[in-house]
Amino acid sequence: MSQITLYTQDDCPPCTFVKNHLKANNVDFIEKNIKNNQYRIEMMDYDAFATPFILLDNQPMYQVDMDKINDAFNIK
Repeated sequence: MSQITLYTQDDCPPCTFVKNHLKANNVDFIEKNIKNNQYRIEMMDYDAFATPFILLDNQPMYQVDMDKINDAFNIK
């Protein structure tokens, strides 16, 4: 089964959209809010500088690709 990690920040509408979509489809995810400096550094280690930054099966997704996310979790 696929695994997804979201690097997010407060007041980020795209972050909220992705989280709500995953919750609505009963997809478990790990959220790492970058106000925690450790998570900010982790994200920057991937050369990512905007949220939401997504790791899908440990592969970085620099732009939100809902089709790819939906396919990974069999969301119709």
